Amino acid sequence: MTSLFKKKYIIPIVASAFLYVGVSFKDDFFEIAKQIEIFTTLFKEVNRNYVDETNPGELMDKAIKGMLASLDPYTVYFNEQDVVKFKINNTGEYNGIGALITRKEDKLIIKEPYKNFPADKAGLKAGDEIIQVGDIILSDFKDDASQLFKGVKNTKIDVKYIRQGKTYSTPVILDEIEIKSVPFFAKIDDKTGYIVLSHFSKKASLETKEALEQLKREGAERIILDLRDNPGGLLNEAVNICNLFVPKNEIIVTTKSKNDKHNNTYKTTREPIDIQIPLVIIVNGKSASASEIVSGALQDLDRAVVIGSRSYGKGLVQKPVDLTYGTQLKVTISRYYTPSGRCIQALDYSHKDKNGMAIKTEEKNYNAFKTRKGRTVYDGGGIQPDIELEESKSSPIANALVRNDGIFNYVTSYYYKNPTLGNQIPSFSDADYADFKQFLKTQKFSFDTETEIALKNTLAAAKKEKIDETITTEYQQLLTALQKSETNLLDKNQKEIKGLILDEIIKRYQYQEGLYQYYIKNNSEIKKATSVLNSELEYKAILKM
Repeated sequence: MTSLFKKKYIIPIVASAFLYVGVSFKDDFFEIAKQIEIFTTLFKEVNRNYVDETNPGELMDKAIKGMLASLDPYTVYFNEQDVVKFKINNTGEYNGIGALITRKEDKLIIKEPYKNFPADKAGLKAGDEIIQVGDIILSDFKDDASQLFKGVKNTKIDVKYIRQGKTYSTPVILDEIEIKSVPFFAKIDDKTGYIVLSHFSKKASLETKEALEQLKREGAERIILDLRDNPGGLLNEAVNICNLFVPKNEIIVTTKSKNDKHNNTYKTTREPIDIQIPLVIIVNGKSASASEIVSGALQDLDRAVVIGSRSYGKGLVQKPVDLTYGTQLKVTISRYYTPSGRCIQALDYSHKDKNGMAIKTEEKNYNAFKTRKGRTVYDGGGIQPDIELEESKSSPIANALVRNDGIFNYVTSYYYKNPTLGNQIPSFSDADYADFKQFLKTQKFSFDTETEIALKNTLAAAKKEKIDETITTEYQQLLTALQKSETNLLDKNQKEIKGLILDEIIKRYQYQEGLYQYYIKNNSEIKKATSVLNSELEYKAILKM
């Protein structure tokens, strides 16, 4: 009876769910229906027969996320809690404490308190380790701890934290938090305006427009738009930002998919603010998605000079799909293409190497395209700048120091050793750098490079097989050689790493605003952008004007 019911009712119901989506599903319908039935049966039997009590919701959450992980990192499933965070990321608005927080083991680490928001007003500092929120001890709380700071405006939350080995408590009052897409803009000189665009939330184009208009009122006759480290966001905001600088009805980006309904062309829809003002865009390896749409489109239209280093190469388009019980799927539906026809995407997730890693197009296989005025540009993933700057690129050793908090933890120690620095800009000397390297040794900092991880895994495997004693000498020799190589890399990349340390120090005392104020006077990429704009001959030569 059960089997007959499944055949007569479940499969037809599944069929109706899939057939209306499009022709592409029809050919695979039998296989899809078959696999759904297999999974449904398996899921029921595991929960019914497993030796211990199971958590069906947790099992399903992991099963879905595991399945989607085999596709690309952007096709993801959101459970009910995830949906709330996704909404925050896209709107930039929520009630909370106004701080960048990461979880490490049983603590929440304050990475950056935003100026004049609740965490800052409560006296919390970068490096503080939160161990208790209200009555909840974080070592006992395994869920997403950031949710403990969400709630109704004016709610008081008692926070217990560790700072430099001592435990403190403070009340934090929740408030409305709006994260600005344009956290800073200013004039660099009499004629040059500078705008930082940090992400593409729903107010990105409005804030950029207001900054542009204000700078023009103050006498700016040329603009630098800084998209470094901008991870992207809303597509329509990218189009609207391009629309500030190019005429109405201009093609900015197209999307292409196997499904015709996801093939779209996005054009500007409004009258521009200024189609003549000279424009330089700065990008780096962390400029992604919507950042690449803006920089790629304005480069293809010969509307801006792009400088820095090749952008990230995130050219896959996602669409949120509401599911049952308040859950959601964000699914990759198409790829982005710039006006010249370049695909922004760098990694091919449909083709992977023997280690399961997505394949990246080799430079010899890049394709050439033409801008509107005939300049040659290339695909290969990301946007290649018109002027490439070595200082805009990041080294693997510097990335490891940032990723594993080597610089962050050192600056936390530095901050409490130098409490009266205030608005001064310190000179980070060779002696200071030697102190930094000693700090890494004292803290037994692990760079966790691919080589280091592989070596540790080899020793772990040897211990399991009880042959570690026979390779101990060789292992130690390799580890010593690797550590010596890492020390050499610290010296080789000293200038870059010093800059990152100084940036973090400035943020501790003067917040993001202070760092941008420092940048407009000292940052080499901004200096180059200003130089290009100051030379009408060079600017026009690059754009073939």
